[in-house]
Amino acid sequence: MQEAGREINVKRPTKSQYYLDIAMAVAMRSTCLRRRFGAVIVKNDQIISTGYNGAPRLTTNCIDLGYCIRQQRNIPSGQNYELCRAVHAEMNAVIHASRLDMTDADLYLTGVEVATGQLASPVIPCLLCKRVIINAGISRVILPDGSGAFKYIDVSDWAIEDRISCRTEEQS
Repeated sequence: MQEAGREINVKRPTKSQYYLDIAMAVAMRSTCLRRRFGAVIVKNDQIISTGYNGAPRLTTNCIDLGYCIRQQRNIPSGQNYELCRAVHAEMNAVIHASRLDMTDADLYLTGVEVATGQLASPVIPCLLCKRVIINAGISRVILPDGSGAFKYIDVSDWAIEDRISCRTEEQS
């Protein structure tokens, strides 16, 4: 790009980085004391919906309570979700959109550890969120995967994994 006889070096973010940056801005609205997550659902380069993790409407948020029961009990990430007050970012994004709009859309998801400010690792939807994403008709999930890299997940792979898991359980 040139301006008044001088060249300006403008580095545009990729679409994946752009939408993950928006998801990170959405995550900053989170009311969780442990991890802030943001999700953005995009179809045909149009944002359909956003969501962040937080307590259901009309209930008390952890930031308002001043504590997290899972944190108090030293419960590791990914365990005992039933004790968590929050609805996950992916679920909130899906709740706020129509299935018609989400069919064949992409979901961008990112998060940050509140204590350190570092990117949450790993960033991956929980089993229940995976099922919600499958049912919503979303076709692909995009996650940060290291500095400047991205992980692209075909949601149909999760449906296959779920069917295989059910067959394995039946045989046990």
